[in-house]
Amino acid sequence: MTAEKGPIRIAVDAMGGDHAPGEIVKGAVEFAKSGDAQILLVGDPEQVGAELAKHDTEGAPIAVIPSDGVIKEGDAPALALRQNPRASILVSTGLVKKGQADASVTMGSTGGAMAAAAVILGLAKGIERPALGGPVIGMAPRTVIVDLGTNVDCRPQQLVSFAVIGDVFAKHFWNIEKPRVALLSVGAESGKGNRQVRETSELLGKSGLNFVGNVEAHDLLTNSVEVAVCDGFVGNIVMKLTEGIGRATADLVRTRLDGKMAGEDVDSVADEIFELSNQVETRGGGPLFGVNGVSVVGHGAARAEAVKRAIGMAKLAVDTGFVSQMYQDLESVHARLEEQ
Repeated sequence: MTAEKGPIRIAVDAMGGDHAPGEIVKGAVEFAKSGDAQILLVGDPEQVGAELAKHDTEGAPIAVIPSDGVIKEGDAPALALRQNPRASILVSTGLVKKGQADASVTMGSTGGAMAAAAVILGLAKGIERPALGGPVIGMAPRTVIVDLGTNVDCRPQQLVSFAVIGDVFAKHFWNIEKPRVALLSVGAESGKGNRQVRETSELLGKSGLNFVGNVEAHDLLTNSVEVAVCDGFVGNIVMKLTEGIGRATADLVRTRLDGKMAGEDVDSVADEIFELSNQVETRGGGPLFGVNGVSVVGHGAARAEAVKRAIGMAKLAVDTGFVSQMYQDLESVHARLEEQ
């Protein structure tokens, strides 16, 4: 859905997230000043305007698109979509559907973002629900894990689709010609794992992808693969564990070094350790996999720098033709498997 001419247009949900609209607007303004894309801030005009007034926006390609209401974490997504059709996350996603924006970005409700993308943009063939994926561990910044929580029960065919999408992600975002694809399991040996993993392994071996077999959880720290595939139940546990380890380790470092180093040095070391174990809160966001359009979802606690990074990821997805390549590769792999 990339515009044929003119700058890329990115719709940003200004009302979504723990620190909206202030931090969202700040991050969007910082990105807009680069001149790389036009920013469409979707939200309450009065609140968004008040935040814009705090920044120097002269010459920045920014427009405000009115919306009314917010879908919050904890709201039932399907019900919220029906009851609040003018919510910011729906309006921003709708701009992509109408061709008035090339991508959407939100730090708001993950469930709301997924529901909006699935209903408004539609899903690729072989995808039953949008999937979340991306690098989550700082020590392995080029290992994408998919799914991270949206599909807790998966058939082997779904996991194959996740592998394809992860493969496209690694190629387009990291310029890796032949990404190594693996299944997350309880053992690296062939045949290890539950029935789901074993059946998926058989399919991936016939898929034409660079499937290297199983990996264990500790392998996710070593950059041994570019794509690690699992259902959302396993993926979310991995993600939340790395988040917890990052926070706990950083807190331990602060406690042990308190009084032994300058405070700013302690914070610097602790922050670096946190980032090595946790990219979820620091990398900005990731695209929803499997939807017919670019929709980037960030962390609800995102500050301006993370918002800026998420917008940059959305622009990169548009620039590289991520969605069209995803469709082509999904069709190719599933056709190959149907022939066998």
